[in-house]
This record gives sequence, structure tokens and C-alpha cells, in this order.
Amino acid sequence: MIKSKHYLIRKSHRYLGLFTGMQFIFWTLGGLYFSWSDIDEIHGDYQKKAPANFSAAMPLASPAAVLAQLPQADSVKSIKLVEVLGEPLYQVVYYRHKMAHTQLAEADSGQLRMPLTEQEAIKMALDRFAEPVQVAQVELLTEGKVGRHHEYRESPLPAYAVTMQHPTNTTVYVAAERGEVISFRNNKWRLFDFLWMLHTMDYEGRDNFGNVLLRLFSVVGLVTVLSGFALYFVSFRGGRRRKKAAASRPKVAS
Repeated sequence: MIKSKHYLIRKSHRYLGLFTGMQFIFWTLGGLYFSWSDIDEIHGDYQKKAPANFSAAMPLASPAAVLAQLPQADSVKSIKLVEVLGEPLYQVVYYRHKMAHTQLAEADSGQLRMPLTEQEAIKMALDRFAEPVQVAQVELLTEGKVGRHHEYRESPLPAYAVTMQHPTNTTVYVAAERGEVISFRNNKWRLFDFLWMLHTMDYEGRDNFGNVLLRLFSVVGLVTVLSGFALYFVSFRGGRRRKKAAASRPKVAS
């Protein structure tokens, strides 16, 4: 009975180990990278200049003057003061027919203005970069160009992706309608994001930490570990019984 139980547990543990072993390696590699990395470097914080502050005495138009020019708005989510190339702008996020929209307006006059142009976005990206760099590539991102695995996923569109000639291969993302630099993405962040996908096992969107595959492997992984403990205790008990049986046998005189 002990032998058959030992065989069953050992065989189960072996195949469970094969099934979960590679994912255990991914979890370990990801955990090592996450714990040994500086999150500020991954986010590119050392590459960012802080946005400028404005004088408290500057003249500002009433936000009501901006809202008066948006009669189609059903509701307003936020009104924010942002800096675009040294100038203060109102950033108004509002809803029309349950769809979110963003409008920029000059803060001193209340006059509405168009979204950022490509040249404005490039200048903003260069101004926010802490080092003097050259631009390698610029791309306008719209809904059709940003999938669930894109490094700018779930961020405001349209946006300009301004990639710098820099050893970190950093791309600065500037939201055109919001008039803001949204994020910096460098090679360390991209490696982090890839390992994060392996860690969460979300191969569709990368960020869902409660997906079915992860839950399944977590349960199977727990069973694998428990089967290892069971194998140890069964082997230990079986070994003790064999020793006792050997000790109780009569010794044959030579």
C-alpha cells in the first residue's frame, strides 16, 4: 500500500512539475527583475524635467467663459491648468452624448484652441527631456494603431510618439488634445512590461492580474508544492519502516 501510494504521488509530482516548471521560472525571473530594478529608472523619472509653475498673479479668464463656448457639453468632468510651451492653457474634459471629449483653451483669454500640432508635440517632448537629444522618429497614434499590447495602451488618444536618439531608446508620448506629456517609455520599461506579462500570464492585455490562466496555474502550482511535501513524508515513513524491518530480521552467523 505504501509503495503504490508513493508511486502515485511521485508520478503526479513529476508531471505537475513539468507542467508548471517553466511558469515557475518566469515568475522567478520576473520577481528578480522587479525587486532588483529601480522603479524610477523604469518609469524614466530621471529623464523628466518637472513642468513649469505659473505666477499666482497671472491674469486668468473665467472657466465659465470656456464652458459657454461648449453648448454641446452635457456635463464636465474636469478643468485643469496645463503648461504648453510656456503658456497656460485650460484643459477641459467634458461629456457629450456619454462620450468623453477634451478641449484646450487659452487661460488668459478663454479662447478655444486646436489640439497640439506635430511640431508643438516635438518641442514639448524635447523641453521635458532632461538631456539635450535629437528626435529619431515621430508617429501620430490613433485608435487603430494602439492595441492591447502597445506600450501606450489605455492612454489618451490621439497622441504623438516622439522617439529620441538616446541609448535608452526612450519614446515620449504627448497627448494632442490634452496638451500634456503623458509618459516616457524606455528599454528598461519594455523589459519590465514583457516580464510583467509573463508574471501575470495575461497574454491578451498584460495587466489583468485576475485572469483564469493565472488562477489555474496558481492552484496547480500549490498542488505541485503540496505533492512534494506529501512525497517527502511518505518516503520518510517508508524509509523508517524499511529500517525497522531490517533491524528486526535475525542475523545470520558467518
